[in-house]
Amino acid sequence: MSAPTKNQVIVLQPGYSREDEHDSTALRANCTCTLVRCRDGLNIIVDTMTAWDGDLLRSLLRHQGLEVEDIHVVVCTHGHSDHIGCNYLFQSARMHMVGACASNRDLYLDHLSSDDENEELALDTNGEVVVKRTPGHTLSCVSVIVQNTQFGGQVGIAGDLFERREDVEDESIWRNAGSEDESSQRVERSKMAVLCDHIVPGHGSMFSVNTEMRLKLKQFAELQQVNNK
Repeated sequence: MSAPTKNQVIVLQPGYSREDEHDSTALRANCTCTLVRCRDGLNIIVDTMTAWDGDLLRSLLRHQGLEVEDIHVVVCTHGHSDHIGCNYLFQSARMHMVGACASNRDLYLDHLSSDDENEELALDTNGEVVVKRTPGHTLSCVSVIVQNTQFGGQVGIAGDLFERREDVEDESIWRNAGSEDESSQRVERSKMAVLCDHIVPGHGSMFSVNTEMRLKLKQFAELQQVNNK
């Protein structure tokens, strides 16, 4: 199959998170799983669902004309079990990233290891698909930023920086999902909204970012910075 003329961002399976209907103390959750087909021929999968989803993930990839051996890079936005569960499928990949930790087999790579909060790691040869740190939900969280996409703008595959579209207005959604650093998460959410035209959240469908959303997220971030002083 020939490479696309634009970088393709394909949500293979939208995620979810909700209270269990039989046990109010338990949560049911699975991540949004996303495929990036780069125009240089690189195939990237972002967040691989739970360990029980192997057959499903194989089927989703085959629907795109791919086998697990066709995936070159695996990126998990953080290390929670519903985001890394099927990493084992991709043993032909040249690199696995779990948060900011990059490896191939037992070789650990020196990526995203500087103190520069703006450091990026380009995954494709055109420098249009990059990984950057976006701490908050966990301190080692990363997001994948894709330029030159089929949507005509930038897409941020953000993991649990955003739970789903509704948490732009209702902060309790992402806060109740857990945050190791709420202050950083507010700031990173605002930065992501400025940078991207579309966001793939950790537990929901991709959504478009508009001016009202950017303003709301900026206000939350600015209020956080005032409170930190």
